[in-house]
Amino acid sequence: MKSMINVDVKPKGIFSAYVVAPFDEGKEELEKAGYSIVSLQENAGLRMQERAKEDVSLNGNWVREGVIYVPQKGIYLTKSSPIMANAKIATDCHRKGTEFYLTDEQVEEALTDFVKLSPNAIPTNSFGENEIAVYAFGEDAENYGKFLNEAGIEEMPVWLANVQDKPFARQMWLFGLGGGRSGLGGDSGSLGNGDGVRGVKNSAEGTAKNLEGKL
Repeated sequence: MKSMINVDVKPKGIFSAYVVAPFDEGKEELEKAGYSIVSLQENAGLRMQERAKEDVSLNGNWVREGVIYVPQKGIYLTKSSPIMANAKIATDCHRKGTEFYLTDEQVEEALTDFVKLSPNAIPTNSFGENEIAVYAFGEDAENYGKFLNEAGIEEMPVWLANVQDKPFARQMWLFGLGGGRSGLGGDSGSLGNGDGVRGVKNSAEGTAKNLEGKL
């Protein structure tokens, strides 16, 4: 079978490639080729590396983080997305137009590392001080905010779904810079669509910085 993978970032720091496919299929294709799903911090780093007018910046894609919706408690961004371990089940739920509902154990595991989300847009000139931006982009938060600001983006919207009567998860989507804004999309129930799934891996020269020790 002809590979669907498009390698659009060559090894200046890390390899990155994307697949246009449903989330479960794209994730599987990338992992077979040695890639892991990109994190928000890695995605921001790639954009700053490649600059604003390259595909990795202009186009959005799924990232590793997930969004957890818990009734009577709130909405949380987590680095331990339960969808990552259950990609086919979660994607099939979205194909059927239903939610990927969570057990109590899955909620507990996902919320060992999190930040609480709000739908308020985050000014790009305050990324270094904003709890959500710092959690999402780590030590690159302030510089990524400056990068967006220089690209004419003054704030980063945060899109969220409504909490229901049972806990469920959605995967995070990082919007591209096209259209003059780039937000965090925690509201999408479209894992089954043919959207962009991006992966990263160490360069052959070994010059990449492994941000999370998992590449």
